[in-house]
Amino acid sequence: MPIIVPDTLAVSTVPQRALVVDDEPRLRQVLVRLMTRDGFECADAANGDEAIRQLERTPVTLVMSDLRMPGTDGVELLRTIRERWPNTAVVMITAVSDVDVAVRCLALGAMDYLTKPFHLEEVRARVRQALDKRRLLLENREHQLRLEARVAEQARSLESLFLASMQSLADALEVKDPYTRGHSIRVSLYSVSIAHALGLGTDVIRQIELGGHLHDIGKIGVRESVLKKPGPLTEEEYRHIMTHPVVGWKLLNPLLSDMPLALDIVRSHHERVDGCGMPDGLAGDAIPLVARIAAVADSFDAMTSDRPYRVGLSMAAARQELWRCAGTQYDPDVVAAFDAAVEEGEISIGA
Repeated sequence: MPIIVPDTLAVSTVPQRALVVDDEPRLRQVLVRLMTRDGFECADAANGDEAIRQLERTPVTLVMSDLRMPGTDGVELLRTIRERWPNTAVVMITAVSDVDVAVRCLALGAMDYLTKPFHLEEVRARVRQALDKRRLLLENREHQLRLEARVAEQARSLESLFLASMQSLADALEVKDPYTRGHSIRVSLYSVSIAHALGLGTDVIRQIELGGHLHDIGKIGVRESVLKKPGPLTEEEYRHIMTHPVVGWKLLNPLLSDMPLALDIVRSHHERVDGCGMPDGLAGDAIPLVARIAAVADSFDAMTSDRPYRVGLSMAAARQELWRCAGTQYDPDVVAAFDAAVEEGEISIGA
């Protein structure tokens, strides 16, 4: 009977590739001729192993595979295609006695199946149906990827807005306490440099950067008379100003639930490795590493910054003071990482 090429198979002006896999040469010849006349670039293979070799050279849009073949049979070929070429549509070809197996192949990812003997128009219908399914799957996958990209973009925008809001809080603190102008930014930069010297990961460093920016945010709740006092603090004033880690932690805890390391910095940057710090009296490794890093960065900036009642220390004097207090106030490993960052030129006064 004459072969009529239906327009519905011509889904693209670019020829689609098909591969016919069957150990019966006559059947392969019939299907290759049909697929070629219907606008496909069509190749054939006598078994699953040969089909895989051809697919490795030239991936195809459609595979029509017999179920029972010597060597790699149709089921194994289907599994391989699903794993290595998931965008390829597969139509299984089987005898009536193997229909149950063919149906199970649908669960493995086959788009459809044909039973021998078949009419050429049935082949066309099954191929058309398989390609329609493939197109819908690819469109759905592309749509999902677009949605995921849009969600990721919105998440980045929200994060940028959130971080900008947090930075505004930090800036508001520096308006209240002009003597510490730039302190939070410098502590953040110093902390990041120490973290790099310690070989910490990207996400940890990202949280350290944010925690450094916000570590003193609780000073918003400190009396201005104490913040701006030009001389030494009384015991009561010192206890008052040292409430700022907990105040800041309480303020930020609802906002930074997904950034716990940044919260650790806010709460614990005044802890000491000897256990004499505030607010929780943590000691040694019980103090989060990120807070031990921020403690060194915070102290270094405080030492080297000018105050109305004193001139800031030199780099050499500040490094000497950090080492003098290593093991009591500061983590010696963090001080060593600080020194390494200085030697590498990553940290300088006022940087």
